Amino acid sequence: MKYSKHTSDFYEVIRERRSVRIYDPSVVISDEEIKELIGEAILAPNAHNLNTWRFMVFTDQKLKDKLHPIALGQRQIREASAVIVMLGDMNAYTVENSDRINQKAVDAGFMTKEVKEKINNSIDDFSGHESEQTKREWLMIDSSLAAMQFMLAAKARGYDTVPMIGYDVEKFRKEFNIPKNLVNVVMIALGKGKETGFPTVRLEVDEVTYWNGKIN
Repeated sequence: MKYSKHTSDFYEVIRERRSVRIYDPSVVISDEEIKELIGEAILAPNAHNLNTWRFMVFTDQKLKDKLHPIALGQRQIREASAVIVMLGDMNAYTVENSDRINQKAVDAGFMTKEVKEKINNSIDDFSGHESEQTKREWLMIDSSLAAMQFMLAAKARGYDTVPMIGYDVEKFRKEFNIPKNLVNVVMIALGKGKETGFPTVRLEVDEVTYWNGKIN
């Protein structure tokens, strides 16, 4: 069974997206469509366009079963069509990575070689003297922006998602031999919900908004 409904109504997407934890295990989402979703996710903004995000995609049922206890027994791990583990790459903060990305922009005619060199030369000033903790915080911001965009893109196609930080990161890293430069950010279940997510409430806008530097 395959679901793929596109909607261009952004307001419908943001209002109907909910965290779903019960999925139809018969639904298969093709690798090609998951790649399209990732392609839409990585249009998200990111510092210096360094593309720090990385995506581990699990669609094989045996691997999802292996993930299940690592994710504290959450049923969506087994039932969802795919599980995506988002990581951030500490090695992205290099001139070499900047040059690789910006050369693509030069080849596409979006950037001159002079601008590319100027950007490349600024990378060390941007990140070369920052601590590992600061870079990790940057990775979390960039990857979280992409994660949200991924979930909205999925909803626009008629799919459901739920982001999860409730999993054993160390066991995951050991089980799948994650290199030190890749930092865990969030796990996302993707599929077609058998039940809708619970409706939720939010604080009113006036309860969470401060204007012009004045904090009440």
